[in-house]
Amino acid sequence: MSQVITLDIDDRRKLLERFLRYVKIDTQSDESSTASPSTEKQKDLARVLVEELRELGVEDAAMDEWGYVTGTVPANLPEGVTGVPTIGLIAHMDTYFSTPGGGVKPQVIERYEGGDIPLPGDAGQVITVAENPNLERCIGETIVTSDGTTLLGADDKAGIAEIMTAVDWMLRHPEFHHPKVRIAFTTDEEVGRGTEHFDVEAFGADYAYTLDGSDLGEIEDETFSADSAVVTVEGHDVHPGYAKDILVNAVRVASAIVEGLDERYLPETTEKRQPYLHPYTIAGDVSKVELKLLVRAFTVEELHEREDALREVIAAVGERFPGAKIDLAIEESYRNMAYKIAEDPKVLEYALEAVKRQGIEPKRQAIRGGTDGSRLSFMGLLTPNIWAGGQAFHSVKEWVCLDWMAKAAETTLQLLAVWVERSPETS
Repeated sequence: MSQVITLDIDDRRKLLERFLRYVKIDTQSDESSTASPSTEKQKDLARVLVEELRELGVEDAAMDEWGYVTGTVPANLPEGVTGVPTIGLIAHMDTYFSTPGGGVKPQVIERYEGGDIPLPGDAGQVITVAENPNLERCIGETIVTSDGTTLLGADDKAGIAEIMTAVDWMLRHPEFHHPKVRIAFTTDEEVGRGTEHFDVEAFGADYAYTLDGSDLGEIEDETFSADSAVVTVEGHDVHPGYAKDILVNAVRVASAIVEGLDERYLPETTEKRQPYLHPYTIAGDVSKVELKLLVRAFTVEELHEREDALREVIAAVGERFPGAKIDLAIEESYRNMAYKIAEDPKVLEYALEAVKRQGIEPKRQAIRGGTDGSRLSFMGLLTPNIWAGGQAFHSVKEWVCLDWMAKAAETTLQLLAVWVERSPETS
């Protein structure tokens, strides 16, 4: 059985240095863009990663036209061992589009003593223990935050730094037996297009893992099933002084639709396995308004129930405003990867075993969100998710614990060892 793998002080220092370097590169994606990647600045980080991979010894590291970075660590197997699958390690380079992501000024707190953490760039922003109980699990460790004016970017630059650290460690420890490892850093995950141009066959992995989760010990094999809903309201604008019985205000119509949503099924009122409808952007004027909503549920049946509920609200509002034209378009985003992972559960079982071998209590978790692994699993590459350590992601109060990042890298290495040990063929 494999022994516990431990990064030394120098490994942890380099892990932190990598992370701090990456978060300072603005890679914010753009939901409104039709380009791929949605922002060219994502390639700024991609170029840095290609150069670093080559310096580590990944000779085939490259960036393609879509901004994806890929590379290979050749297998290092014990004599006589064959049939070990190729394993992919994946993280995304872009950061969330709705929170400022440029000019990140990371704050490093060594030997965190506990208590709330004020953010130096904005006196009104404080990371509180009340809202972040995991802080109490990180006392004595190194904590990294932003300055409170931007997000931090641990989602998912923590995952990138962990993969790079694991690659570095593998290539410096020739005694460590591991499968062939394929690396991929993707673009546009935050806008739901992380796998839009991902060539699974060319990537060549048999199984893969994203490092894009949150809490220590979490292995996630379920995601929401997700659709996007766009409601378009067309009204009729006239001079408000002469509007009686003529004006149809699209702003009021759209507002009535939002107001009509069942408060029991909003993200701010739901948790765990509960589905939700989330109106997240509204734009327009009296003549025309576009309202966008996220539809999320762990089963397709519940997903459709939420969509039917939205249709009922639209129908009721349409009766109230008979002069308005209301259209609804629903587009599939991704589906719960659990449907696919259940077909070959060892990809999950080996990850849980790796966590245990590292002396950590594994926690099988369902993500109230999605990862690139959602779509990749339906594209034929089963891809559960390993924690990366980020907390309060998508917000200016985002933070990460260096110890949790290090343990994610160590567990990833252990997982590769498990795949070798469980190899189906020996000679």
